[in-house]
Amino acid sequence: MNSFSNIWQHPKTSAAGILIAVVTIAGVFSQQGVTLGSLGTGNVVTFISALATALLGLMAKDPDGSTNQSGNVAKLGAWMLIAILISGTLPTVGCTKASVAQNIVNWTPSLESAVATVDSTASLLDPADAAIFTAATVSFDAGSNLLATQAKAYLANPAAGTLAQLQAQIVVLQQQVNSALLSAAKISNPNSQQHVLTSIQAVATIVTAILALVQSVSSKTAVAQMAAQSNVKLAAVEPYLDRGAAARQVAAHYGEPTTVAAAQVDQAMQQAMQSGF
Repeated sequence: MNSFSNIWQHPKTSAAGILIAVVTIAGVFSQQGVTLGSLGTGNVVTFISALATALLGLMAKDPDGSTNQSGNVAKLGAWMLIAILISGTLPTVGCTKASVAQNIVNWTPSLESAVATVDSTASLLDPADAAIFTAATVSFDAGSNLLATQAKAYLANPAAGTLAQLQAQIVVLQQQVNSALLSAAKISNPNSQQHVLTSIQAVATIVTAILALVQSVSSKTAVAQMAAQSNVKLAAVEPYLDRGAAARQVAAHYGEPTTVAAAQVDQAMQQAMQSGF
């Protein structure tokens, strides 16, 4: 029993600490153009219900202020946070499209850099392995360049036509990356395989991030159509992906804690697979 009561002495597990953490994470998501509304009403209601129960329960048991004025202020803060979360379910499509479009464009320099690393990786491999790798990744340059162009076009004009082009191209590139991962798995030399998987992983992380962003501004029908064009599923390549490396990459890009990035990576992967990718 004492071990459970002692967690309240740790600042990160106090109710106030949890409130600060939630607000921090919400701020990070907001900066990236991710809104609760994009998760779907059912998911938001479930999330808010769980959060409300947890926060108010913690407020009732928190020995730091449940019986004094600061405790009352903390409870008010919890209710205010819950109200803010509920307001996040209201339509914010215009703002979301603009911020998501900018977020996608912000990923394109990193995508181009990752593809350049892929291009240089062949020189580190044995000739036989290099041939397999080059054949598997030969389409990355054209695919990433076209995606970058379409992302800028969507940012300039977030209309249905430019979004449709972006939707089609992100699926094409995602399929190219997934196929390359399966090909890389056939390389028998452990050192070569590690070089190959690491370089493709960097591209895959960015592609998955952009896919999640595109999904957030796409209708259910459009997402279903995109998924129907996805023949090589994420489930097939997941064993070759390093989620820890992906989290570090996302954290570096957004300048956020790795723990927050890890949650985003998991959410993006789960959402993509549930959608049929």
